[in-house]
Amino acid sequence: MPGEYPLPAGRAVSGGHEDSQKALRGGQWQTVRRLGRRVAFFVLGTTALWTPFDVAHAQQASVAGLPVGTAEVIQLAMFVGVMGAALITAIALIREKGRLSSQNSELRGRVADLNASLQRSDALLNLRDQRIVVWASENKKPELIGSLPVETGAPDERAAFLAFGRWVMPRSAAALENAVATLRDKGTAFELVVESHAGAVLEVQGRKSGAHVIVRFISISEAQRLQARLKLENQRIGAEYETLVGLMDAVDMPFWMRDADGRLKWVNKAFARAVEATDSSAVVRDGKEFLGTQSREAIVQQQISRPAFQQNLSTVIDGDRRMFSVTDVVGRGGSAGLAVDMSAADAIREEFTQVVRSHSDTLDQVATAVATFDASQKLRFYNQAFQKLWDLDAGYLTSAPDNALLLDRLRSERKLPEQPEWRRWKENLLGAYRAVDPQEHLWHLPDGRTIRVVANPQPKGGVTWVFENLTEKIDLESRYTIAVRVQGETLDNLAEGVVVFGPDGRIRLFNPAFGQLWGVSNDILRPSTHISAIRAECDMHADNSPWGDFVAAVTGFDERSDRRGQTELLNGTVLQHAVVHLPNGQVMLTFVDVTDSVNMERALKDKNEALQRADQIKNEFVQHVSYELRSPLTNIIGFTELLSLPGTGPLSQRQREYVEHIGSSSGVLLTIVNDILDLATVDAGIMQLDISEVRVDRAIEAAAELVADRLQEHSIQLSVDLAAAPKSFSGDETRVRQILYNLLSNAVNYAPSASTISLACRQRPDGVEFSVHDDGPGMPPEVLDTVFQRFESRVNGGRRRGAGLGLSIVKSFVELHGGTVRIDSGTDRGTTVVCLFPDTPAGVRVAAE
Repeated sequence: MPGEYPLPAGRAVSGGHEDSQKALRGGQWQTVRRLGRRVAFFVLGTTALWTPFDVAHAQQASVAGLPVGTAEVIQLAMFVGVMGAALITAIALIREKGRLSSQNSELRGRVADLNASLQRSDALLNLRDQRIVVWASENKKPELIGSLPVETGAPDERAAFLAFGRWVMPRSAAALENAVATLRDKGTAFELVVESHAGAVLEVQGRKSGAHVIVRFISISEAQRLQARLKLENQRIGAEYETLVGLMDAVDMPFWMRDADGRLKWVNKAFARAVEATDSSAVVRDGKEFLGTQSREAIVQQQISRPAFQQNLSTVIDGDRRMFSVTDVVGRGGSAGLAVDMSAADAIREEFTQVVRSHSDTLDQVATAVATFDASQKLRFYNQAFQKLWDLDAGYLTSAPDNALLLDRLRSERKLPEQPEWRRWKENLLGAYRAVDPQEHLWHLPDGRTIRVVANPQPKGGVTWVFENLTEKIDLESRYTIAVRVQGETLDNLAEGVVVFGPDGRIRLFNPAFGQLWGVSNDILRPSTHISAIRAECDMHADNSPWGDFVAAVTGFDERSDRRGQTELLNGTVLQHAVVHLPNGQVMLTFVDVTDSVNMERALKDKNEALQRADQIKNEFVQHVSYELRSPLTNIIGFTELLSLPGTGPLSQRQREYVEHIGSSSGVLLTIVNDILDLATVDAGIMQLDISEVRVDRAIEAAAELVADRLQEHSIQLSVDLAAAPKSFSGDETRVRQILYNLLSNAVNYAPSASTISLACRQRPDGVEFSVHDDGPGMPPEVLDTVFQRFESRVNGGRRRGAGLGLSIVKSFVELHGGTVRIDSGTDRGTTVVCLFPDTPAGVRVAAE
């Protein structure tokens, strides 16, 4: 019966559909879906048509008695429908497959055509006469396609090619970089012609297409290259023309250009101002001329034979006639001219002539000798002082002698100082003509005069020589310097305190003793300090301070009278003062420490007088040695050295020996005087040490050099041991050298001939130790007790007898440094003198008595 087996019938339909799906799974999905829908509609239609027919036949078969049921009829109908649908689907699939195969063949043909087109494009792009740069995006590096000929000079590497300035001319590279930047930023297309460093001309085109920026470099043909070169040349000439026109328009000189017919075609602003026109175009339009008719005709007439005209012409400007230097050049297309106003130059030339004449008249009146030589070293100017200085006749000077010949003449007349190498000295002097800065020389003439020579190079190559006589000036300066030095040394070495105040009440001069006596600090005691500040400092040291009277004497207007007095300080020091009015309005105050004398006067007057007399004798002795003995010795030594010079005159052998003996004896005597002065300075408590860094090796070398002659004379060797020595220490280098010299001199005096003197320096925990040992006879105990006393001189086996001051000076100077001296000696075992300097010098202090 119909509807009895619904589930199997449904599975048959469903199963047929799944078989169709499996058969079509390898085809096109859209086509299969479309065909599936058509088959489904066909099966449903077939089933609908066959079902009534099958039922009728089933009924008929039943009537006839045949065993045919409804279900069988339905199944048969379904089978027939499915087979019909499958047949139709197969036919449709075959047709669709044919159509897809045709489409695939057509697509393969199109792809082949596209590949061929791409190959043709690559072949065209890779031609050797062009190169393309493509920027796909801002973040990606550009791609280079193609290449350029080698003769263009374009590099193959991308980085080198994109650095246009390396292979393209600077002007073309700048224009190309600006054009590429504008193309990438704004998309502005360009076409340029650039020139490479190799001289090749390239055409550059820039375009922007979608997201790509393309720049193409094309190596053009010879005709195009010639056209490009002409274009570049036209651009260059145009730029130069604009520059020249701008320059001519800016200069303050009339400039004009004419055409072939002689009419004005361009003038500058200066031309327009000269003819009183509003602007340049008005001058050309109205034909206003700068020069007169005769001047223009003269220019045209001369240019017939010569293209360039250059002459001074006059014209009227602003109602005044002026002179212009006119230059006019004619060419194939016209002419151009320039006028330079010469009126100001003529006025300057006239004024310069007057200035030179006035300058010459002024130099003739001055006392300084002046001479001017030109670039060829010829004399062009001299004043009367120059003629008088060298005593030359006017006729010779007016003949413009050469500078070198003038020097030779002065030398032959013995007016110049003698030079060991005259030629080199003269070349060095004449080097002023090639110098840039002034040169200065000092000549000591044979007649005793001292001349300061200044060579001042001139801009045009000449030299102006200035000769200034410094004889009187040097003499006065020498005297003044000596006087100041003597005064300073005298004041600094006086035990008395001295201070000088000016009329304004400020310090003009003082010595260290003044500050020591009154206890004034160094911060206050300095030049230009007012007396009120000194009074405020000194009033604290005395009950009855005399500084009120001192202030009145220095700054008051009362009677200028000298006075004396005595003051006792709070510390018991008694100072004797004196107020002395000087002729120049200044006031000098002197202070003498008379504490000891006052105390002794109170106890024993006679003893006090004796002490004062001793102090006076000491001061007189120091002054006597300084003034009466030292100066003659200096003169003797100086004249002895002068006699030894070859320029003084020849000496016989005996005379030379006598002179040498005089010099050596004078040197010994001067050494003794200096030693006495040093000891007197130490005793006075005014010697100060110049503390600095003392190089041990340099100090020993300097001392050894001073005794080298004596060592050589007696064949004595000097052994120096610096193995344990420091590199340097703090002390007075001059005094250390003097100490070492005295120790070595003493050792040489006692050391046997052909022996060895040992000098050693060691670093000790408490300072630096110097020791000098000799193998002499040694010192007995009784001599050791008096060896440091002054003027205790004993031969004791020595070669010569001295003044007995060497070891005294050594002891005084070492103790000034805060050190100690000891002697290790004995009979027949030599002598060793040991000096110990502390690491930190004691500075300036009074030496122990």
